[in-house]
Amino acid sequence: MTQRNMPVVSTITDLHETLALLTSQLHPDANHKEDLVFLKGVFSEKSLGYLMKVHDKLKQYEKQSPSPVLHSASCLAEDLTEELQDGPLEEDEKELLLLLSAPHLKAVLSAHDTVAQKNFDPVLPPLPDDVDDDLEEESVKIVRLVKNKEPLGATIRRDEVTGAVIVARIMRGGAADRSGLVHVGDELREVNGNLITHKRPDEISHILVEAMFHLQYRAWKDLLFLLFVFEQSQSQGSITLKIIPAIVEEDKMKESRVYLRALFDYVPFEDRATPCQEAGLPFKRGDILQVVSQEDATWWQAKKVGDCNLRAALIPSTHFQERRLRYRLKTGSFPASVYPKVTTYERAEQAGLRRSFRLKKERQSSPGDPRTPDATHSDFLIYEEVTLYVPRHGEKPRLIVLLGSLGARISELKQKVIAENSRLYGLAVPHTTRPRKSHEREGVEYHFITKAAFEADIHSGTFIEYGEYKDNLYGTSLESIHRILDQNKMCLVDVQPEALHILRTPALKPFVVFVRPSVFDSESKSLSSCSSLLSVAITEHDIQDMRQSAEKMEQSFGHWMDYILVKEELLSAVAELHVLLDRVRLEPQWVPLSWVRT
Repeated sequence: MTQRNMPVVSTITDLHETLALLTSQLHPDANHKEDLVFLKGVFSEKSLGYLMKVHDKLKQYEKQSPSPVLHSASCLAEDLTEELQDGPLEEDEKELLLLLSAPHLKAVLSAHDTVAQKNFDPVLPPLPDDVDDDLEEESVKIVRLVKNKEPLGATIRRDEVTGAVIVARIMRGGAADRSGLVHVGDELREVNGNLITHKRPDEISHILVEAMFHLQYRAWKDLLFLLFVFEQSQSQGSITLKIIPAIVEEDKMKESRVYLRALFDYVPFEDRATPCQEAGLPFKRGDILQVVSQEDATWWQAKKVGDCNLRAALIPSTHFQERRLRYRLKTGSFPASVYPKVTTYERAEQAGLRRSFRLKKERQSSPGDPRTPDATHSDFLIYEEVTLYVPRHGEKPRLIVLLGSLGARISELKQKVIAENSRLYGLAVPHTTRPRKSHEREGVEYHFITKAAFEADIHSGTFIEYGEYKDNLYGTSLESIHRILDQNKMCLVDVQPEALHILRTPALKPFVVFVRPSVFDSESKSLSSCSSLLSVAITEHDIQDMRQSAEKMEQSFGHWMDYILVKEELLSAVAELHVLLDRVRLEPQWVPLSWVRT
């Protein structure tokens, strides 16, 4: 490059202006012509110029010492989006909804929250000169944590032997975890210059409260658990801790990737055994939980999948939950929300609304039964380990199981869906011993066999369920299901819920839809409207039976139900089922891990 008059750049010149000046001074000579042409082309790129302008704007904004107005902009945007979708919209509301749904804006709000919730530039105080004599041979760590209106996410306990105050647990995703400055096993010596060793719990509580923490503790098996939570109502501040660091095993700090489907409801504030109720994770049956830490055998750390909260919280481990359920079962205080797997549903019946036949025989559970991560043979409904499943090319479609309570009339629903798209869906042809009618064809409406052949098939385990109606036997075989699946069609079956013990296998991967009528959802519905919906005269007693049927079915088999369809009327139910089946075919679904494990 030939020597030219180089631009004079002052300290206040913007970066993009400096780049423009530099580009203007690039004059190719004979020796470096190709290199300089290339360099000038790079510097002249519009995208690079835009980046430089963004950099300059950020530097100017940084001088204003900005602080976030709130720390959860993405959650607020999601809440607003849900409200806007609930009703009719004006033009400006439609425009706002479109804007909030844009992926670029969602990404910006997510980045905003990540920055707002983290302290990227902690300023540590200098190491004090007056270190205690008894600490001279130990490594001392001085940690300053800046208050930012969120829980610290750590618990401590008192060592039973030495009396030292030890960090017992770090909540994944919390402030302490993100800082990387506090670890499990660290010994806490001082808080804001106050020595806390050998102090009573109430004295430690007073020190922590004075240090701008809100403290809650619970004695459990002679251990003291303390949860540090920053006061929400106070202004910004900081706390300085003097810590004797523990030896950190890096492998234990790695976040696990275990996903569980909750099979019971859990409310931390009703659980007296939890180390701290505020640190518990409430969940409902069917929620998908990501377990990020199983280091504690009693209390795991988990997040709810789909929850925008980045911090983990506590859930009871399978072993601990099973142990206390066994104790409650012995003492007669068994909770209504967690039932043993051996519970058998006793179906309520009403003349004119009952199924055409019922199961006549119970079967043993199959290898497809749900299993828990650390208690393979658990007798209780606690957790089921799951994973996201997407059908691979060449795999058979999933089996669709329809369960219906009294009055649901799922047979007509099933027939209507198949009739509207017979290319995608098929029906397993049942077997029967009744005589064939003139218009019926073998293998189309039924497989017509003798009673002797039917009974032989019963003993050989051919049928997933069978029953008797008007002195004739009817049954559905596994072979008839596989015939439909082999045609690359989804097979829809209408069975009793006990049949799931046979159908829940990796080969079939059933998606279970529970259909119940809506006649008892509204107290204002009259009997005439209910009768019109069901095409049969019914009474108040009938409605009560239907309500009890649905409640018992959900109570006993809700842990196996993937979707609940409330049937208002046939056409809307068919449309809803079509949408659901498309999702099952095309979108990832949570299934038991054992179904896809190789």
